[in-house]
Amino acid sequence: MIRAAIVALAALSAGLPAHAEIKQDTIGRLVKQEQRALRSAGSSHLNSLIVPVAAGTARGVTYDKGWLSSQPKATGGAQWQCLAEALYFEARGETLKGQFAVAEVIMNRVDSPRFPNSVCGVINQGTGKKFQCQFTYTCDGVPEAVHEPAAWERVAKVAKAVLSGAPRELTSGATFYHTNAVRPSWSRKFTRTASIGDHYFYRAGYRVSSN
Repeated sequence: MIRAAIVALAALSAGLPAHAEIKQDTIGRLVKQEQRALRSAGSSHLNSLIVPVAAGTARGVTYDKGWLSSQPKATGGAQWQCLAEALYFEARGETLKGQFAVAEVIMNRVDSPRFPNSVCGVINQGTGKKFQCQFTYTCDGVPEAVHEPAAWERVAKVAKAVLSGAPRELTSGATFYHTNAVRPSWSRKFTRTASIGDHYFYRAGYRVSSN
């Protein structure tokens, strides 16, 4: 398999089709060039390319203020804007982990055939019908306005990280959540997967535990 990759690389370098027959001395020369390049890079540089995953860390994401403050100011397109707004109006008072958990639910819905296939579609599902939407802030009749810039900056970074591929490991595939101040009827039929901050998280399906 490795030899096949080297052959393909040699063909590409020579401007030939990947399946072309390459002489053994050409392959040997390429291998030696690669070995020289690796030696010249030095072990310290090569080690810097390897990012260990520590406890509580997921591909560089940690759920603490230190990680958040190290992230650059976040900007993005329409999907980022929708996700950041949802996190601001639904979870800006939550812990960082709680905000990531709410974002997970939204992204899990995007991936589910039961919901719209875009972030904005998921968040605005049912909007226009008062109190019949999926996210209350979009249909409660109260204009959405950001009055807490610091909170917006935080959730904007979370939204950026999630859309950039941060792992979804907090809610075990949840597609629903509610605050612990209420107990909607549907929660008795679904499987609770997590309790994070002021929210409970659920997957569709019958409960397997009363915890």
